[in-house]
Amino acid sequence: MTENMTNAADAAAETQAKAETVKETPAALRFVIGEKVGMTQLFDEKGNLHAVSVVKAGPCRVVRVRTVEKDGYSAVCLGFGETEEKALNKPGAGYFKKSAQAPVKYMKECRVADVKGFEVGQVVSLEKIFKPGDYVDVQGKIKGRGFAGAMKRHGFKGQPASHGASDRERAPGGLASRRSLGKVLSGQRMAGHYGNVTQTVAKIEVIKVDQPNQLLFLKGSVPGAKGTLVSVLETSKFKKHVTAPIVSKVSASKAANTGSKAAAAKK
Repeated sequence: MTENMTNAADAAAETQAKAETVKETPAALRFVIGEKVGMTQLFDEKGNLHAVSVVKAGPCRVVRVRTVEKDGYSAVCLGFGETEEKALNKPGAGYFKKSAQAPVKYMKECRVADVKGFEVGQVVSLEKIFKPGDYVDVQGKIKGRGFAGAMKRHGFKGQPASHGASDRERAPGGLASRRSLGKVLSGQRMAGHYGNVTQTVAKIEVIKVDQPNQLLFLKGSVPGAKGTLVSVLETSKFKKHVTAPIVSKVSASKAANTGSKAAAAKK
């Protein structure tokens, strides 16, 4: 029993020592990459129920720092996930070997105004860069759906299935109705390749930040399927949360009764 307690104490001390030696990125870098876990429901402090997307955003560490003098621009490159060296190409394996770092599965850059204070090996702390109530922009690659028709690709409602038009229910309709041109204009919404492109959803609210498990709970849906890479960045939109005032309507009779009671109370 004593030996087990001693081993546990030694393990705890070692974990604490490692945590103290790990350096964190400056709070100015409000950017992180992670893996989409899925969706669930979550209650907030006011008791409201939200549909949230769960993103495992960590641990993310700095694997490269770009400078204007060397690279022509300033940026910080984050790495996420673990992989084997044999899974990398030669340039990637050579870089990690030269910089004496463990290889990562994903890498993503974020432009910054100044790289002062950033070092290779620093780890991003979620609770320091994001908190509940913040707004973020989430970028990811949406699901690939192959070749799709106009209804699925653009949300057309279809055409009536009456008067013998049995083969026109899911047709897009007329495409070149202009007599002066007599051709299909560029950019016309038609059937074609749908999905498998990078998409950004702006201004998503952060509902909860779970630092021990490196999880972000974001309100609503985010691009991509389960297990795909997503990037979470502080929103470029208007950041303040605006709540519309609740105006209660009072009928004329109720207002008159309230006024007469107030006058009687004064007398």
